[in-house]
Amino acid sequence: MLQAAFALLLAAAPTPSPVHQRALALYRQHDYQNAIPLFEQAAQSEAPGSPEFQESALLIGQSYFALNQAPKAIPWLERVHSVNEANYMLGYAYVQTRQPGQSRAAFARLFHVPPDSAQAHLLAAQMLLKKEFEDQAEAEAKQAVALDPKLPEAHFVLGEIAIFRGRLEEGASLLSQELALNPSFAMAWYRRGDVYTRQEKWDPAIADLQRAIWLNPDFSGPFILLGRCYFKKGDYGNAEGILRRALLLDPQNGSATYLLGQTLMLEGKKDEGRAVLEKFQSMRQQH
Repeated sequence: MLQAAFALLLAAAPTPSPVHQRALALYRQHDYQNAIPLFEQAAQSEAPGSPEFQESALLIGQSYFALNQAPKAIPWLERVHSVNEANYMLGYAYVQTRQPGQSRAAFARLFHVPPDSAQAHLLAAQMLLKKEFEDQAEAEAKQAVALDPKLPEAHFVLGEIAIFRGRLEEGASLLSQELALNPSFAMAWYRRGDVYTRQEKWDPAIADLQRAIWLNPDFSGPFILLGRCYFKKGDYGNAEGILRRALLLDPQNGSATYLLGQTLMLEGKKDEGRAVLEKFQSMRQQH
């Protein structure tokens, strides 16, 4: 993506060289392999502080990053480290090259927090978890908790990692610690309800999922799990109502569609139940 700030600067600057323009055309076609040498050629004749050079450096780095060549991306991205996109990519490029401190510093610049603060460690953990760097995310989140045991969302991240690794009891305990600090955090209630659902502890699951819904009625996840809990308890009336609400929020959700069809069949609403289950089968075939 062409960085908007650079586009504005270039609009007021002299026309970029023909080489730069050819490179940009290739970049826009996602032909990164061929764009890189042309950008590198253009950069040799562009003044280091100019908008043209900054764009060349960013897009060379971004091209290498897109090609999964982090070591080659880093030197170019470092030249434009004041740009949001550059710091975003540097955060992941550094972790791929085993530079956790540099990775955290890049994410800290992105979010304007001190690089050695508890907040920086937590932000790094959250960003790394999004890209499934679980080991590195866990280390960062633990450091965040060590620096500030009451930091909101730090225990949540650790709980998410524990759940991902199948350590459900530990995950529930960490989420309980999060909720003691941060009781208005809907996702923590939802995820603890998820743990209880997996453990077939239907009543505590229902209580947590209701709390998640009351805090955030626009997210389908708790509705789907709550519908499943009611279904498993044989409370088909509540299951039907909750699953219908889930499908209003997420009409193409296969799990909610299947559960609603099963619920309707068990309630004796055979025609509608069959129609819903046929819709579920059609959704499966489409995917």
